[in-house]
Formats: sequence, structure tokens, C-alpha cells
Amino acid sequence: MYLKDENKIWVAKGDDRIFMIPKMANRHGLIAGATGTGKTVTIKVLAESFSNMGVPVFLGDIKGDVSGMCKAGEPNPHIEKRVTSMDIKDFSYTGYPVRFFDVFGKKGIPVRTTISDMGPDLMGRILELNDTQSGVLNIVFKIADDNGLLLLDLKDLRSMVQYVGDHAADYKTTYGNVSAQSVGAIQRNLLKLESNGGDIFFGEPELDLKDWLATDANGKGYINILDCVQLVQSPLLYSTFLLWMLSDLYELLPEAGDLDKPKIVFFFDEAHLLFDSASKALLQKIEQVARLIRSKGVGVYFITQVPSDIPDTVLSQLGNKVQHALRAYTPKDQKAVKAAAASFRANPAFDSEKVLGELGTGEALVSMLDENGTPGIVERAFILPPTSYLGVAEDSLVTQLTQSCPLYAKYSATVDRESAYEKIQQNAQTEQQRQQQAVLDSQRQKDDAEKQKEWERQQKEQQKQADAAARTQAREAAKPSIIDKMVSNAISMVGREVTRDIMRGIFGTRRR
Repeated sequence: MYLKDENKIWVAKGDDRIFMIPKMANRHGLIAGATGTGKTVTIKVLAESFSNMGVPVFLGDIKGDVSGMCKAGEPNPHIEKRVTSMDIKDFSYTGYPVRFFDVFGKKGIPVRTTISDMGPDLMGRILELNDTQSGVLNIVFKIADDNGLLLLDLKDLRSMVQYVGDHAADYKTTYGNVSAQSVGAIQRNLLKLESNGGDIFFGEPELDLKDWLATDANGKGYINILDCVQLVQSPLLYSTFLLWMLSDLYELLPEAGDLDKPKIVFFFDEAHLLFDSASKALLQKIEQVARLIRSKGVGVYFITQVPSDIPDTVLSQLGNKVQHALRAYTPKDQKAVKAAAASFRANPAFDSEKVLGELGTGEALVSMLDENGTPGIVERAFILPPTSYLGVAEDSLVTQLTQSCPLYAKYSATVDRESAYEKIQQNAQTEQQRQQQAVLDSQRQKDDAEKQKEWERQQKEQQKQADAAARTQAREAAKPSIIDKMVSNAISMVGREVTRDIMRGIFGTRRR
């Protein structure tokens, strides 16, 4: 409960009231405890307080049980008893400005991001790639960037991976080796991701996280609830989406320094999923973002069963802690209880390790940072009751609030603009047309050569015939004509007569 006059968030009450200091809210926090111990109520109480303070909130709804925050609570004997025992003045049931989101677009405004914005590192985590395959994916992204090819949705990435694989020899010298085995593994995992809803999640219009940094007309911060009931069935997609939000917000917001209150607060349920199967490099990035994003005015609250679910490097960044009951049934559980108790600043009035097993529902060990950022001594206390509805909001109400929200018109319809897939298809079509034209040109050249060859053959044949005709004509011309023959015969006869005359004259005789 936000106490405006005191500028404090009243979280719980033990021997005394326990407060969170607004300017320390961006130092992050932890809400831990076994199932059924009251973590969800703690989340609601804090989210309501931030909203009342004018700070927008993001909430991942894992179990589907926080949607009721859009409605005013109803009189409840347990709540009334808690109000009386904690001496809460002016308690009134009230609803909050809630906007519903859903990656699958079924129970809220669709939430999308692009492949390019997710980046190769987070995509490699979603696809469960090994180091070699992740290296190939980085090459694919680099080639896409260098060639101005936008990677917006899964079909863009599939096309780009296939394109790089088909032209691996061309890129080997400049970018490195791209093996067919790695390409095949990436393509198989992309198909698996698509079947798990990735084809819906990746695309445009992309969520602009600045839309979450908003207050309503009354100055209350919007509580942005993401329905994660279906999303968490794909743990890697769920956890990577949360990491993307953190990293994108980190890049988006400018340095803010020390603020009187956060710009926005995130609550990440099932926080252990963020760190499961994360590589050492990714864990270092998560730690870096957790450490630095508070300077951007962002508070992050991790919700999990035991603190040991969260790496020590991240756990050390969480200054505000609410630890609900832990059950120690096994040696591993006992070790977790001991570690959880040891993470608090000890209270000489009780044994934290012993108390952790005794806490009832709605009761917790609480430690908040003071004005100077020093962890307070741990207190055993009851969490305040929420003022909003404890149950689940009706589907009809969720649909009504969703469709009446101005952001619905902005994000409801999918946009598929020209990107890598279309350009690669165009290039492939152009290349196919070029090859077809080359085949046609080659065939035409072949036909032209055949025609030229046939023409030359015909010319030779005609020349041959002409030469033969000329020779024939020459021979015919060389033969004497009938007149020539008659003249020739006449001359011959005269010649013979003359010859005879001459012969007679010489020999004195005459031939008969």
C-alpha cells in the first residue's frame, strides 16, 4: 500500500510496519517461497502500490491468477480479519488500470518482436544451438546486416540460413566456414520453434516497450499483464522473451541516475527459467543488465521458489527481499532453507532458518533497503492484503478491456513488409530468369550457328553447282557447232581436193 503522505510503500507488518522506500525500488528484489505460501498476493500488493505511485508495471501471469487486478476486490472474511489485525486505515477495495497482452493474441494484445531485434545470441539460446551452430548463426546475421536484408520473422531467418548454406563457398573467405551440418541443425530447430508458436511471436508490428511506460487519466501506472499460461509451456521461448525485454529496455532508456521512484517495475515469475541452460556468456550478460539497468530507472523483481534458483552474481543485486515459507523434506531442501536464511541480515530475536519452516500462508521474512541502501534487519511479518480482486477476471471482461485499449488497433493486425525472405525470393526468381534467358540465348546462338552452317553449306552447294555448270558450259562452248562442222568439212574437202591436185601435179598422176 502506497502511503502518499509518507512517500513509502507499506509492504508488511510484524512488530512494526515494514516499508519499501520508492527511491530504492529500482535496486531490484526477490519474492521466494514454496507453492501456496502467498507469493502471488505479495506480487499484487507491490504491483498495486507501484501503480498508485504512478509507476507502470509489467507482470508475467504464469498461472492465470492475476488478471483479477482489473476489478475491485470483494469483501472477504480473511481479508477483513487481516485489515483489522494490521490496523489498516481507510482500506477500500479498488480495481487498477490493467492492459492485457498475449504472445498468441488469444487473451490480450498481440506481442511480437523481430528476429533482428532478438539478435543471434538470444536466438541461439531459443534454438538450443551448440557453440559451432551458434557461430554459424552469427555469420548468418552478419551477412544479412551487411547486405541490408531485414530478418523480421521465421521465414526470413529460414530463407537466410538456406541462402548462406547454398553459397557457403562464396562466404568462406570473408566470414568463415559454414558447414551443411550446422545449417541443417539450425533449420530443424527453426521448424521446432515454429511449431511451438514462434511463427506468431516473431514479426511486425514489433512491441514498443515505451508503450508500457504510461499512466492512466488518474495518474495511476498501467499494470501490463502478459498471459504466460501457454507461453511457459515453451520454457526457452518464455525465458528468452523476458531476457529480450530487459535487454531491449536497457538499450532503449537513457541513463537516469538516482530517481525518486522507478520508471517501470518488472515482475518475472518462474525466474529460474531465465538461468536454466544459459551459457556462461549469457549469464554474464544477464548479470550485467541486472546490475546496470537500475541506473535507467528500472526495477526487476524475481519470483521463484528458493533463492538458490538464481545465480549468486544476480542474487547479490537484489536488495528488497520477501521470503515466504520453505519446506525442507530432503537434504537438498534443508540446504536451500539454510542458504535462504543466511542471505538475510540476522535478527537476534529469532532463528531465520527455523522460522522459514514455520511461516504460515501470507507470512514471510522481509528485509527492505533503507534510505541509504543498507539491507534492513530481517523481520517476521504478514503481507498486507491486496485491494483488487483475488480471483480470475472473466474472459468477456478481458476481451472488452483488450479491444477497447488504443494499443489494440496498433498491434492487432500483422504486417508483412518486404524483408529477407521476399528479397531472396526475388533474387532467386531473377537468377532463375537469368539462367532461363541464358539457356534461351545459348539455344538461339546454337540455332543461329546451325542456320549459318546450313547457309554456308547451301552457298557451297550453289557454288559447286555453278562451277559445274560453268565447266559444262565451257565444254559445250568448246564443241564446234553444225555450221562450224559444215565449214570445217567443206574446208577439209577443199583441202583434200587441193591436196589431190597438188599431189597430182607433183607426181603426174591422179587418184580416183
